[in-house]
Amino acid sequence: MNKLRRKVFLAAGCNTISMGSGRKEFHPKKPRPGLEDYVKEAGQGTLKLVGGARNVDEGVIGNFMAGRFNHQGNLAALIPMIDPGLLWKPCTRTEGACCSGALAVMASIKSVLSETAEVSLCVGFEVQNTVKAMYGADILSTAGWRQERKAGHAYFFPGKFSDRAGAYYAKHGRERTRKAMARWYRNAIENARLCPTAQEHHNTTKDLEAQALSEPSPKSFVEHLTVYDCSKVSDGASAIAVCSEEGLKRAGIARSDAVELVGWGQVEADLTQPPPDLTVLETTRRAAAQALESAGIKVSDLATVETHDCFTIAGVLAVEAIGLAKPGEGPDFVSAGETSRTGKVPFNTTGGLIGWGHPTGATGVHQTVTLWEQLTGKAGANQIEVSDKRPYGLSINMGGDDKTVVALVLRQAR
Repeated sequence: MNKLRRKVFLAAGCNTISMGSGRKEFHPKKPRPGLEDYVKEAGQGTLKLVGGARNVDEGVIGNFMAGRFNHQGNLAALIPMIDPGLLWKPCTRTEGACCSGALAVMASIKSVLSETAEVSLCVGFEVQNTVKAMYGADILSTAGWRQERKAGHAYFFPGKFSDRAGAYYAKHGRERTRKAMARWYRNAIENARLCPTAQEHHNTTKDLEAQALSEPSPKSFVEHLTVYDCSKVSDGASAIAVCSEEGLKRAGIARSDAVELVGWGQVEADLTQPPPDLTVLETTRRAAAQALESAGIKVSDLATVETHDCFTIAGVLAVEAIGLAKPGEGPDFVSAGETSRTGKVPFNTTGGLIGWGHPTGATGVHQTVTLWEQLTGKAGANQIEVSDKRPYGLSINMGGDDKTVVALVLRQAR
């Protein structure tokens, strides 16, 4: 199967601030921007870079749970709100839990491939700081199988990934794994400090690894993780334009200012079934393998990776799932600094879900924006070196406990 029957490009990325605890502007008892504010800001930022709404053929919006967090449905109809020029154009909403953003990107990609759009405006958003943490945990648990929720931990997904961490400790050693998870946290915060829109941009903690190595307390949280192992509750939006060659010309975007899609993997696991092995992200492994194979490259060709580190253990497991380390050796790869911004393969250069934030429906779009910035030299203080010998970036967006996964391989357009 030829996945790329025509060239597809991504350009004109825009992120809002990832708002939540940790940002100086955030106060839980003071009024904050609403979902329409975030959608407008991100969408208008991208429209400005593509020459306006007149150059856009359609819109796609990714979101997980606005129906419960914000009591708002029919989200595709938010796109014409961004700009009057988008009125009467076809729009679609995607949902796949925390993978909703990448599914929106895929929907835009498939429209361009099918020649029903030359320029597709892709927006992802979530506004989650509208309910107390315990209620939010219950809402987010709908990304898992509802039958498991009845007997599951009060903090459902922290409980799920705590179970994964515990299984990994038992199989490969607790101390070395905890040290790697602490290093992952340090990398996330150090990268976030360089990114003005990151939720942890204002974090001033001196010894990040020592903080992350504090002992878990099952009485107050979960058995094998602390709050530093978890991504935060975030409000925010991201947008990007997905274009054909004709679309780039119409928008006046030079190829050097765009990235080209060269491969992807999209994989679904059975929501009703538990993972066959808690120490392996099997769906992520399959999606990454598909993406690399369709791109015709090896994992050693990657310059950078944006992975779904909803928890630090998910980051360590992703290193193995992608193939950068053998099973059980992911902690050594991370602890050696190979995933840091100066390492062999820098991960999550704006902080990832733990550092930049995790507005669930925006995350997959934010990952593509970050890769677009890095591969075109637009990342500012977050910029890493991208060699001509390794010009590729990989993004992995996960929904639920490794159930819905989209992986994309991008490179600077030639």
